[in-house]
Amino acid sequence: MKTVGVKAAAYCLNFAPELALHHGGTPSQERKAKPDSEFLRELPKHAQTYEQAIAYAPNKTYVGVMSVDELASAPAPWIDNLSTPERFGKFGEIMPEDEFIGLMDICDVFDLIWLEQGFAAAVGPKLAQNPLMGEKQLARLEKGRPEAELLEAIEKQHALPIYFENKIVACCRRAHDTDENLEASIMLENLACKASGVLCLMHLIKNAGMEPTDIDFVVECSEEAVGDAMQRGGGNMAKAVAEIAECTNASGFDVRGFCAAPVAAIISAASMVASGVRPNVAVISGGSVPKLYMNARDHIKKGVVPLENCIGSFALLLTPDDGQTPVIRLDCIGKHSVGAGASPQAITSALTFEPLSRVGLKLTDVDKYAPELHNAEITLPAGAGNVPEANYKMIAALSVMKGQIERGDIPAFVEQKGMPGFVQTQGHIPSGVPYMGHAMEALKSGAIKRAMIIGKGSLFLGRLTNLADGASFIMEGPGTGAGAAAETISQSDVTEMLLTALGDVAANLQKS
Repeated sequence: MKTVGVKAAAYCLNFAPELALHHGGTPSQERKAKPDSEFLRELPKHAQTYEQAIAYAPNKTYVGVMSVDELASAPAPWIDNLSTPERFGKFGEIMPEDEFIGLMDICDVFDLIWLEQGFAAAVGPKLAQNPLMGEKQLARLEKGRPEAELLEAIEKQHALPIYFENKIVACCRRAHDTDENLEASIMLENLACKASGVLCLMHLIKNAGMEPTDIDFVVECSEEAVGDAMQRGGGNMAKAVAEIAECTNASGFDVRGFCAAPVAAIISAASMVASGVRPNVAVISGGSVPKLYMNARDHIKKGVVPLENCIGSFALLLTPDDGQTPVIRLDCIGKHSVGAGASPQAITSALTFEPLSRVGLKLTDVDKYAPELHNAEITLPAGAGNVPEANYKMIAALSVMKGQIERGDIPAFVEQKGMPGFVQTQGHIPSGVPYMGHAMEALKSGAIKRAMIIGKGSLFLGRLTNLADGASFIMEGPGTGAGAAAETISQSDVTEMLLTALGDVAANLQKS
């Protein structure tokens, strides 16, 4: 059985309600079509504050302040039952918007982000207080420019304004005069994705107790297309992130697959580690500016807080199985093949029942399932339902069809093997991977024996096919995989050698 260790995990959120208001996909489209709409007038009135965001239970769960069990028992609705504000958790942090704007400037190597000089002077000391920021990163922060230069770039050079506290504090310039793939809006998306990925990779390195130079390879799996008119999605976001995080010994590449990409990226990275090609591989993803306030129109109509205000990111470190870390099993990989069918039942069967059956496991042998972990307080008002719960019910129904549980056991199955969604609707970010950090702790403590991580994607978004996509894998506790097997084989070999030697001695004695 091939296994790969999961050494560390990191999860971060970048609070960005003003980026959401001015550059989120839904508000931007509305501004072009109806610049004076009631939706745009009402949206900023309902925005969360930073203090509220870091007191919101799902956000705290994402960065590791709370466990998923603590979230499940927290008073609901969570939006009306805020707890103690906490920026940092065991996995990462929730960074305020002004610091994130400064971080984007740190990550900018082509002078595309211009900071207003007063803002730059104010945000520099804040970033310096973050223990992750080293001298080299802080030295990259510009001193800023007069406000008049920013306004001229916005008015005459197609730069995009960046706001903080309702004031223009920065702008993002276009990278080419005529190439629409390098216009300011695309550069802002890519730089935000890069910056959020850098923050999470730095947290990962800290959580692993390693040096940046220990990272051999980076696989990045966000949804941004990096390129120009000649190669629109060529990449490589992975190496761009690794450069700022000072992973000088690393190379990398990008994996793209919409919401299924994170799980596919982890399988790709795990395969490299298992084969011995790369010993320390980081799988990372930055977040998406266009997904900010994606469902805000429905939220405002229904009078609820628009919660899609954070850019999410994650990072996992995969290493050879040493018998001490939770593992990914590479003999139990689920895939959604071209011929599998697009019905929810067909997809669920391909990603859960089929891979488990191949290794002699039942659906009931998995203690926790982590499919699309969207926060229901975001999706329910938008009319998308409770996405994680719907997935758990489908897996439970499949268990009934396969004769593994009774119909009456479905509610208990959902409660015991599921968990509440706690992830921002950033497309690829919710797809199972945010549970891996929590799963590592539960597997180490013995609270669970096995977890399944599931990613699903909608390929029709590219207008090339109506096919769905998906991949899955299972995690198990330390000492269950190759690390433990190696020890057992070694002891067996010793015993066999001793018996062989004793047999040889007996045979020689008989001959003499």
